[in-house]
Amino acid sequence: MKYSQAIKPISYLKAHVSEVVRDITENQKTMIITQHGEAKVVVQDIHVFEQTQESLAMLKLLAQSKASLKKGKFKPAAEAFADIEARIKVRQS
Repeated sequence: MKYSQAIKPISYLKAHVSEVVRDITENQKTMIITQHGEAKVVVQDIHVFEQTQESLAMLKLLAQSKASLKKGKFKPAAEAFADIEARIKVRQS
């Protein structure tokens, strides 16, 4: 989507709020609302927002994992699974 086509002044939002909400939700769009010529808010479909938040969370996990690798804070998968299995056995006892 081109954001340049999704920029509207706040007066447009005020005059067409029902139409804007319907268009955004039906087409999973994002709209940028301006006030006095400056971008002020983003109006976005909730599903698009949730997908964005999930993507950001995944990127954060990847960045943290990369940092852990650089610091040498990791163990082989076989060792990690063995540790988990040992914890489970202790709790079941």
